[in-house]
Amino acid sequence: MERLLNLVICLLSTRQYVTAEYIRKNVAGYNDDGQSDEAFNRMFERDKTELRDLGIPLVTGRSPMSGGADGYRINRDSYELPDISLDRDEAAAIAMAAALWDTPEVSAISQTAVLKLRAAGFDVRAEDEIGISAAGSSRSMGSETVLAALLNAIGQGYAVRFDYRPGSASSPVPRRFEPWGVVTYRGRWYVVGHDLDREATRTFRLSRISALSTTGSAGVVSIPAGTDLQRIVAAAVDSAAGADGRTARIWVARDRAAGLRRIAASSAPSDLDGEPGDELTIEIRSLSTLARLVLGVGADAVVLAPPELRASVVAALDALVGAGV
Repeated sequence: MERLLNLVICLLSTRQYVTAEYIRKNVAGYNDDGQSDEAFNRMFERDKTELRDLGIPLVTGRSPMSGGADGYRINRDSYELPDISLDRDEAAAIAMAAALWDTPEVSAISQTAVLKLRAAGFDVRAEDEIGISAAGSSRSMGSETVLAALLNAIGQGYAVRFDYRPGSASSPVPRRFEPWGVVTYRGRWYVVGHDLDREATRTFRLSRISALSTTGSAGVVSIPAGTDLQRIVAAAVDSAAGADGRTARIWVARDRAAGLRRIAASSAPSDLDGEPGDELTIEIRSLSTLARLVLGVGADAVVLAPPELRASVVAALDALVGAGV
């Protein structure tokens, strides 16, 4: 491997074609004393084949410096990777993966990758902007083992059995279910499908599922044509949560607070103390939840109304200051 790396460095560092004889004399790994011409030729041919198998663009041509003998170089333009560019969806996918990969084996690697991308100027969004958080929080996807088993069941068309807790303090109850798909909504993960016990379409939060196993034969379950999983989850969650009848007006800085913007019913350009931004109108489903979202954005969000939401945010900030945070 070291010999191959030395060869690549040599062939990249020249714009001229380098002959095999030059390589034999000057590249470490080829200039062993006592090596026969035949042994060198076999080694060099093997290494050239390996480079090409690796996708390295090895180019052959005549070397004017050696009387027109065959020479080699690497096409630098074809070898070098182009500049990395990420569209909004790709950046969100990276941020989501980093938020979910919180196991010790990969968490440090994923977070380091995100930091490097941000340092390079890529818009890899924060957790509050993509609507998810790490698996250890109350707003998580739940057990990674359950998620993997569920996705495998969906991919192979299996029905499943699992235990489900309807509430945080309730005891698990067994359910039989034909899963159609897994989606996220308002920061939580849900599975949608046909409940065999209720004989109806149902939505279950993944973080409340345990002891999941497949049942029956593969290929039995398939999603009905025209089914909109996201719409089903949104309707089920919104119906269960309800709204308290109030709306909030929140100013957010320009191009910031994507999480708040996503749940806003309307948005209008608005300056605050000379700072450009937008005024959002948001339906209040939970005063405490909305306050946490505002706090998570920091100085990029200011509550304009109602007074009780503003008071909740101010009280939380005062508590942080008092705690020396």
